[in-house]
Amino acid sequence: MATDDVEGMVTLTERMVHLIGQLGMPIVEIAIVLQRRIGSMVEPLQAWADEQGVELESRVRNPWPLNGGREDAVTSAFTLDRLLDHVDADRMDILDTLIRVTLQEVDADLVHGILALRPWEHLVRTQLAAADGPGRLFSPLDIPDDF
Repeated sequence: MATDDVEGMVTLTERMVHLIGQLGMPIVEIAIVLQRRIGSMVEPLQAWADEQGVELESRVRNPWPLNGGREDAVTSAFTLDRLLDHVDADRMDILDTLIRVTLQEVDADLVHGILALRPWEHLVRTQLAAADGPGRLFSPLDIPDDF
């Protein structure tokens, strides 16, 4: 990765840390934004790779595996519709816009953009997997100091 690529990804991380903290975004909202954004990036990249007869690396194509193997969802009477009734679409749009604009600003290609978001996705999925009830889904994301 070139120095400009690294600086761009640092810029993205700094902006995301600041915005997520400032808005007090819950884990579930960040998860939804990341899933949509990464999906919108992987689809055209996969189409290109298929056209070219190239196989994408698994770490680009798929979410990273969770430590401890706990990837099952929390079972609850809390339905997806009820969950979506409690998310803040405006807050999610702000985060999505920040990600999209920053990736454009730093001129990140699809692979570097996806790889910049995969650690975030892994962090969010790890905390979602540790949720012991629906209330935890709306807890703020715990971002480690060394992230």
